[in-house]
Amino acid sequence: MEHFPALASHVRGELSKVIVGQHEVIDQLLVLLACNGHAVIEGVPGLAKTLMVKSLARVCGLNYHRVQCTPDLMPADVTGTNVFNLQDSSFHLHRGPVFTDLLLVDEINRTPPRTQSALLEAMEERQVTIDGIRYPLPENFTLLATQNPIEFEGTYPLPEAQLDRFLLKIKISYPSAEAEAEILSRYELGFDPRRLDAIALTPLDVGLLAAARGEIERVKVEPSLFPYMVAVVRRTRDWPAISVGASPRAAVGLLFVARALAAMDGREYLLPDDVKAAAGPVLRHRILLKPEAELEGLTTDQVIEQVLATVEVPRVMQTVEH
Repeated sequence: MEHFPALASHVRGELSKVIVGQHEVIDQLLVLLACNGHAVIEGVPGLAKTLMVKSLARVCGLNYHRVQCTPDLMPADVTGTNVFNLQDSSFHLHRGPVFTDLLLVDEINRTPPRTQSALLEAMEERQVTIDGIRYPLPENFTLLATQNPIEFEGTYPLPEAQLDRFLLKIKISYPSAEAEAEILSRYELGFDPRRLDAIALTPLDVGLLAAARGEIERVKVEPSLFPYMVAVVRRTRDWPAISVGASPRAAVGLLFVARALAAMDGREYLLPDDVKAAAGPVLRHRILLKPEAELEGLTTDQVIEQVLATVEVPRVMQTVEH
């Protein structure tokens, strides 16, 4: 296992030229790319969500588009539409921003359900259908949708069916005092996020991302860990504080993300700690707390920790070949 650790080390180093701190968030984005999934990014304004995704796309050599969601955004504004060409009297497809590698859908809960649903086919089948014709999306298509957790006026909450299609929910918190002081220092020295091209970011070697994905597939999972992951997911379905538990798709996501964490750590085998580390980002958007639990101040992350504490952890014996 050398490609994924090398990829992670390179991306962390390059993004540190632009982003101060947020190491856990960057690692989760790396796992997302390696698993070829989609994510909801939740954080208050001003935490460099857009800058982080733009920088990640540049370092990884991926095409990048951004959609600013508004209440009047139509599905065709995202997927594209056929335009009549007067010169040859035929229709030609005008491709929308969805035809890219990395698509940032900013404030997705500000767009109406009709437009939100247009993203379902792209997320699940990696294709879009326009006028009855299916168009495949790029192999690396990844959707990153941001949400503002503090504003609810004029928003359309994402339905459970769509939330379940996101592999991860990534939470971005405020930086530490030291990190925030470093941010001010960089601006004093002339840093300008609007001039990202002026920052010397070294791109990944060609093929490194594909090689990292291949390493994830080689991570060995002991049979005893499958019942453990299933038990964690099923426990959310009868937990007293949870009204809606995680789906079977959540168990599959838990497996994929745990394997990616193991590969990023340079291991060819899975540990229960990988499952525990993956549980928060994979499950937090797939469970719905009861109103009384929310009144008590419980958060989904706290409930997930409680669930993990009640599931017996299997003993995993690994043979390391020298």
